[in-house]
Amino acid sequence: MKRRRTSAAAARARVKRAQTPDLFLNRELSWLAFNERVAEEAADKSNPLIERAKFAAIVASNLDEFFMVRVARLKNAIVEGDTEPDPAGLTPAQQFTQVSARVHALVDRLYALVTSDLLPALASNGIRVAAPADLDDVRRDALAAYFRDDVLPVLTPLAVDTARPFPMLSSLSVNLALRFAPAEEGLAERIAVVQVPSGLPRLVRVAGGEGVTFAVLDDVIRAGLDSLFPGQHVLEAAAFRLTRDSELELDDEGGQSYVDALEEELRRRRKSDVVRLEIDGNASAVLASLLVGLAGVDEEDLYRVPGFLGLQALWGIVDLPGFGPLRDPGMKPVPVIGDGAAGRIFDALDAGDILVHHPYEGFEPVLALVEQAADDPDVLAIKQTLYRAGTDSPVVAALMRAADRGKQVTVVLELMARFDEEHNLRWARALEEAGAHVIYGIRGLKVHAKCCLVVRRTPQGLRRYVHVGTGNYNHRTARLYTDVGLLTSSPEFGVDASAFFNALTGYSDPPRMRKLVMAPAQLRERILRLIDRETRRAQDGQPALIRAKMNALVDERVIDALYRASRAGVRVQLNVRGICVLRPGVKGLSENIEVVSIVGRFLEHARIFHFQNGGEDEVYLASADWMPRNLDRRVELMAPVEAPECRRRLLHILDVLFRDNVKGRRLAADGTWRVPARPAGDAPAIAQAVLYEHARRAWERREASPPASLEPIERSPAGGK
Repeated sequence: MKRRRTSAAAARARVKRAQTPDLFLNRELSWLAFNERVAEEAADKSNPLIERAKFAAIVASNLDEFFMVRVARLKNAIVEGDTEPDPAGLTPAQQFTQVSARVHALVDRLYALVTSDLLPALASNGIRVAAPADLDDVRRDALAAYFRDDVLPVLTPLAVDTARPFPMLSSLSVNLALRFAPAEEGLAERIAVVQVPSGLPRLVRVAGGEGVTFAVLDDVIRAGLDSLFPGQHVLEAAAFRLTRDSELELDDEGGQSYVDALEEELRRRRKSDVVRLEIDGNASAVLASLLVGLAGVDEEDLYRVPGFLGLQALWGIVDLPGFGPLRDPGMKPVPVIGDGAAGRIFDALDAGDILVHHPYEGFEPVLALVEQAADDPDVLAIKQTLYRAGTDSPVVAALMRAADRGKQVTVVLELMARFDEEHNLRWARALEEAGAHVIYGIRGLKVHAKCCLVVRRTPQGLRRYVHVGTGNYNHRTARLYTDVGLLTSSPEFGVDASAFFNALTGYSDPPRMRKLVMAPAQLRERILRLIDRETRRAQDGQPALIRAKMNALVDERVIDALYRASRAGVRVQLNVRGICVLRPGVKGLSENIEVVSIVGRFLEHARIFHFQNGGEDEVYLASADWMPRNLDRRVELMAPVEAPECRRRLLHILDVLFRDNVKGRRLAADGTWRVPARPAGDAPAIAQAVLYEHARRAWERREASPPASLEPIERSPAGGK
């Protein structure tokens, strides 16, 4: 890791942090608090059983990424001798100590929940995870045959001795460490490693009997070790897993192409330093000590777990068909546009703006924009940003089809979308082969904006159609994440979108735009001005309100502005899904600030900002959180939502989110999150269920009274309020 530069500004920041550590919470501990909230959903018996297993798998997956990125950064900073405090006044070493203790406690609670509660409850409902020894003879024989025919040919035993060093094992791969009796009396014990094949399911379904029975692949291999090491006496076999530093550091100043540099860094990722060692809790102290030494980690990096490693394997249970009573009731996304003539997206947008709210409403309008553009002979060009498109993207397929048909297709595809880099490389090559012009991101910046521009010939001349949103162009996550998007044919939006893409694909200064706001050139200052305007209104005795929904709140300058607003009397309501380093409710500082987090069946992902503006409400959607990386180091877009009905819907969404008294937790000044007591007589309100019901009823009303012609939401004249 490259050493950070020191400066007078950095020195002043260190002094400020040392003097005022109570202004901010620690980022890493706040992230862990979010995952503790997810773990609470896994423990909540009011949630259906399979959904609880899903939350447990999510916590495990999130912890993997946390170690690969955040813990790795802390460890690198400590190695470099970095003692600079964070905004909460903690040095990297102090942060690591607190993080380590907190993660160990979280892992202990999670495994206790899974092994003592979830798995027994699943077994009593017909879904069993059993050791091979606990199966009847018929099932045990079937499992042995599976091992012999499908597993054994894939395995490669790796001896470890003076001539054969400890193997370079992949990050997050599950392995078995084996201790063997000495070959001859007086010689040392021997060890070997067997990697559990990642291409096979971790939970092996065993045929026969009632319900569903699984065996963990690690246990299947363990039961067949005699076939892998014939004639050897295995003293012990324990599963273990390594987690490696997975941060990418591209040097884009050299002679390599950007793609070559990325591919080289992806190869380096596979051999990077180990930051965590997980091992079966039944492993002996001797074997654990050996692995600690071989992996090159410290004792605090060792996690003993009382169950199978990699609880992401629980997705094998979550993805089982059937078992309806153990799941959340279905929420089929409601349509936004109809079929046939009613589904002509360009006709709809010629009439007015369309706001979409996923997953309550379907992804079809966004997909229709790209797919109909690909097939429409009047469409001349499509310009699109892509960040996480997924593995089987209909959006990418439509872009390739459009390029193949001779349309001008330009895709700004961000290769550095963390852990999706290889997928994005494959999409980039496929798009180029189809004839699209692909921009591999922007030097020094990550392109995180969500924007699509279609240029179409009409009888009135060329017209531009724009989608700008908060979520990725991914049809699968659109069923799982809450996001909002705006589709419009507003000429001003079209001009801005063209300027935006021209800035990304050519040489130009950041464009001056009338509607869209772009990071890193303008977004931070616009947000600060909007907050300061509410502050001035409060100081003048006017009502003032700021409401903001986002994934994370970290930026110190924005938080300082919110503190000033609170002291001036502005009411500030923040809906922050994950990290929040602002301290609400501190006397004389943030008494007027409320922070709510919602963890529910869908991942809250939308960014919506509301400024009361003396009653002339301004509402925005954005791709950016209020974090330094979004405001300073990423290309982002924020868009005003001006059509009255669209704006009203976003305000209603915020209303519902802040009224959630079941899944909504409130942040206290000490960094703890609590579900507030519900006053007697108040009905339970789960925001996600309420928003879906509202979307469903709205669609039913439209179906019951269809208009004579398609009538999308109208924009106000000249972009007015």
